[in-house]
Amino acid sequence: MALVYDQDACVRVRLGGRWSLQDGFPSARAAVGALESGPPVQRLAFEPADLGWWDSSLVTFVHSLAAFAAARGIAVDTSALPAGARKLVALALAVEPRVHAPLPQDDALTARVGRMALRAWGTAGDATSFLGETVVAFVTFLRGRARLRRAELIHAFEATGVAALGIVALINFLIGAVLAFVGAVQLQQFGATIYVASLVAIGVTRELGALMTGIVMAGRTGASFAAVLGTMTVNEEVDALSTMGFRPTEFLVLPRVLATALMMPALVAYADLLGLLGGMFVGVSVLDLGAVEYLRLSRDSLPLRHVLIGLGKGVAFGIVVALTGCYYGLRCGRSAAAVGEAATKAVVMGIILVVVVDAVFTVLLHLVRL
Repeated sequence: MALVYDQDACVRVRLGGRWSLQDGFPSARAAVGALESGPPVQRLAFEPADLGWWDSSLVTFVHSLAAFAAARGIAVDTSALPAGARKLVALALAVEPRVHAPLPQDDALTARVGRMALRAWGTAGDATSFLGETVVAFVTFLRGRARLRRAELIHAFEATGVAALGIVALINFLIGAVLAFVGAVQLQQFGATIYVASLVAIGVTRELGALMTGIVMAGRTGASFAAVLGTMTVNEEVDALSTMGFRPTEFLVLPRVLATALMMPALVAYADLLGLLGGMFVGVSVLDLGAVEYLRLSRDSLPLRHVLIGLGKGVAFGIVVALTGCYYGLRCGRSAAAVGEAATKAVVMGIILVVVVDAVFTVLLHLVRL
């Protein structure tokens, strides 16, 4: 590319050689800079000189110079260019560039709160729609018409059950031990250390066993569901399922929700056992309580309703955790960073909803005196 200045204030832009996006092409900024620093120009003409193979890089270069000239009232002559390039340049120049004025951003507190409320309202509506789709898929499953893979369901059972036994055992054993320690500090003042067994038995089976298991599953299984489904969304596998006529909610979400809801009572029962063992370990080894007496008092102070309430909470927590993880996984963006954000949101929202559901259970059970 070369700029040739004529005596009649005309600049001829001679284009030659091979023009390719892959091989690189001259910068239009350099040519614009030369025109601005040179003598006044009234006409700009493009002339091919031994012009070889060209692609859209030639059109981009010519369009940039022509737009610069048109903005300054300089006449442009592209008649000498190849017919294809000339038509493309004319088509590009015929459409005026759209300039979008930036939307005014009000930094006032009320404006920020309003935007947050609108986003929350939109998320709530979308989540409600997702919940409705899941309910429809569950009804279809009960009617025996759901299209889901048995292998996917078995894999979900394994991921939410056997694979979580280790972390559930560790957390709940320590929770039982801590609860026994905290209770002993107060009960020793009244000479009622033996009632540590009753405190641990009721506290673990009715409340802490299910709650801690739900929180652990939100951080483990909820994040896993969000990451897996988010990766499928990024790779357009979810779109492919929809194209083939499969409902993603029925094919991907339903097996995970069923597996988590069915496995959570077993995990809660396992957690209750480990929590009671943790309390017994502290009572026998630290508080010098008899093992037989500790077990007898735990049995006598533990009605069946406390155990059933904990198991019922486990089912509710499992549904909440699975739905949260699947929702954020399917609503994931189209980048690798979006998968991490989806997993983070699933964990945070899963823990929040587990605590909220537990609070609702506590209030309702208090009202019905259970």
